[in-house]
Amino acid sequence: MSRPLKNHASLGQAFRNSLTMAYRGLLKIRRTPEQLFDVTLQPILFTLMFTYIFGGAIAGNVDNYLPIIIPGILVQTVISTSVVTGVQLREDMDKGVFDRFKSLPIARIAPLAGALLADTVRYTIATVLTFAMGYIMGYQPGGGLGFVAAAGILVIACSWAVSWIFAFFGVIARTAASVQGISMMALFPLTFLSNAFVPVETMPHWLQWFVKINPISHLISAVRELANNGTVGAEFVLSLVSAAVIVAVFAPLTVRAYMRRT
Repeated sequence: MSRPLKNHASLGQAFRNSLTMAYRGLLKIRRTPEQLFDVTLQPILFTLMFTYIFGGAIAGNVDNYLPIIIPGILVQTVISTSVVTGVQLREDMDKGVFDRFKSLPIARIAPLAGALLADTVRYTIATVLTFAMGYIMGYQPGGGLGFVAAAGILVIACSWAVSWIFAFFGVIARTAASVQGISMMALFPLTFLSNAFVPVETMPHWLQWFVKINPISHLISAVRELANNGTVGAEFVLSLVSAAVIVAVFAPLTVRAYMRRT
């Protein structure tokens, strides 16, 4: 007796398929470790440069500036790293790798979700290095190790959600270079026009309204509350809700565009 074919994979199968594809992504990283240059060098360089350039002018000294800049650098670095997801996705599609995946009896979302899940390793490396540089430079978060870990997990989770946006760009764009250009053009205003480096009160009034509604600012504030004060506030909840909304909107859009293009 023949078994009926299923048009849709179950949630469990989609999860297992995604983990398999994530393992493939980890193998790619192991075989080409140069992919980790941005997440190893950028956190170190950015932390050193921004701290010693702006620390004295904004906070009077480096020690007072570290509780402000470390969460800001952390969010900026990890969110910026998620751009690579869309670029690598476009490169894989150009090579025909995803054409093969489409013909396999796996969940449609698995190749995309797996690739994005594997990139959380990159986000974790950037998070650990940023906090490590902060500790070396004298950063002493008042929240303790547990809340620092919670702040890191929050940033990684939100960056994974944001990577769905860049994955969408990777599917609809024609070249990897255009993916990087579009992503950076969208990301730079969000990361620099935020409360990452300077207090919002020092900005012009016409700019403050944007900074205050900027989701990156809310994420940075949530990380500061967790790491510096050991508190979970409205900014934490807002960051998680925003991440969930991004995934709910862009994951279906990306999968639909992927099925049309491959």
